[in-house]
Amino acid sequence: MKGTGVKVFAPATVANVACGYDLLGFALDEPGDEIIGVLSNTPGVRITNIHGDKGKLSRVAEENTAGLAAQKLLDHLGDPTIGVEMEIYKKMPFGSGMGSSAASAAAGVMLVNELLKRPLQKRELLPFAVLGEQVADGSYHADNVAPSLLGGIIFIRDNASLDFHRVITPPGLYATVVHPQIKILTKDARNILSDQIKLTQHITQNGNLGGLIIGLHNGDFDLIKRSLQDAIIEPQRAALIPGFYDVQEAALQENVLGCSISGAGPAIFALSNNNLNAENAGEAMKKAFLKHGIESTVYLSRINQEGAILY
Repeated sequence: MKGTGVKVFAPATVANVACGYDLLGFALDEPGDEIIGVLSNTPGVRITNIHGDKGKLSRVAEENTAGLAAQKLLDHLGDPTIGVEMEIYKKMPFGSGMGSSAASAAAGVMLVNELLKRPLQKRELLPFAVLGEQVADGSYHADNVAPSLLGGIIFIRDNASLDFHRVITPPGLYATVVHPQIKILTKDARNILSDQIKLTQHITQNGNLGGLIIGLHNGDFDLIKRSLQDAIIEPQRAALIPGFYDVQEAALQENVLGCSISGAGPAIFALSNNNLNAENAGEAMKKAFLKHGIESTVYLSRINQEGAILY
């Protein structure tokens, strides 16, 4: 071992945000993943233990989102003598639609950067975190990992080049995320999607995405409410979540701005312009799931502006 260990935290996220499939995401205050790490005399990344995964995750660094992301960053830094040992604490449900793999990847690169006294700026860590998350679902996209690493609401204009931009979070914006006790793997949720859409759907979705970004920038909650709708992805994935439309309607009855699937699901999110509506929506959504015999966990959060942090 070499030097003092560090502990980092990376938060859960909501990706897509209804109309921004693979292009938009935001960070939550909780839950999230934690990683403790130290420099090592043995070159490369070694995962010494993983807590909370029930044995489901690989301890081999190249097969683990956090481990691979950390190794890619070490490779980039170019010193083959550097070694890192990490202990991962999974505090998020798997297959939840809340960016579990992205949080691990973000925490992995944050850990290495902190151990090495921050050779890169935080935003420069993103490419390596995306490569790490790619282990989980085979797709190169940053709508989860960018907000988990950097915080806030992030718009990715182009995933291939990671041309991303922070969107203003208006004061008073609250997220409600309800995670039902079922699991949907991102790969499976992607496989059911058609690559054919109607021109009218394309126009509607572009209008909603543009309206949502403008509404956020201007703090125009009425415009956000009109725009927070998914004309393409939600109709295809709703059947994967028992009672989805009942849960969505329960949220809308509590005056939320909008409600849709968080990432690949099964978590469902709602945005509200005050904390009371966010709380009421969470209770109503939980009751709606119970009517379908499904237990769920409710998370209430402002938009987390920090992302991954040194704990």
